[in-house]
Amino acid sequence: MIDPIVHLSEVTKTYGTGARATAALQDLSLSIARREFVSLTGPSGSGKTTLLNVIAGLDVPDRGRVVLDGEDLAVLKDHQLADLRLRTIGFVFQAFNLLPALTVAENVAWPLEFSGYSRAEVRRRTAAALERVAVTGRDCRYPAELSGGEQQRVAIARAIATGPSILLADEPTGNLDSHTGQTILDLLRALNDSEDVTVVMVTHNVFAATYGDRTLELQDGRITRDVRTPSATRAMPIHAVRDR
Repeated sequence: MIDPIVHLSEVTKTYGTGARATAALQDLSLSIARREFVSLTGPSGSGKTTLLNVIAGLDVPDRGRVVLDGEDLAVLKDHQLADLRLRTIGFVFQAFNLLPALTVAENVAWPLEFSGYSRAEVRRRTAAALERVAVTGRDCRYPAELSGGEQQRVAIARAIATGPSILLADEPTGNLDSHTGQTILDLLRALNDSEDVTVVMVTHNVFAATYGDRTLELQDGRITRDVRTPSATRAMPIHAVRDR
């Protein structure tokens, strides 16, 4: 694989000690190419979310090597890791994780402010990200005033506003009805196709997994299946992204 954006080599991560120790990842090796869309599947407790956290440098493996966008995470100081995450990764969560006391625009803007952009550039990028996810005219609303689908699109706008190379999505449709969930999947697929953003998505949904170019199935902290999705059978966007 040429120039992978993610490379893990024999990574092990264990939680707890002694008889209560649980191996979340076991000698796991994996490469993900730039601009790839990877679906992570498997039962609860199989290590999917831990894998996302290890890729992001949020969890430190007990052994093994993690390289993200050419950077060996083990040699980075905490502030260097934080800077790498801020400029390289966009996070999308099942529970949206919008700050309830901030407006839509403020929720999208705060990572940009932390990145040191000028006020004018923050406004420009915020507006562009919200337009990209088809949430307009809601800048001054608060998350509680939005539907679940709108909240998730705002969360995606926040994730892409800094221009990340990779999106890490943990069950992004888990709190949504099937129709709204498919709209979110269409959006992730469109971002991957048109803006060259690598997507790594955890999902329990078999249909959602077909949006990926590749599906990895985890069991007991190991990759048990690694399947490429033929383009002819890959789920393609059929819904225009629209307000609901």
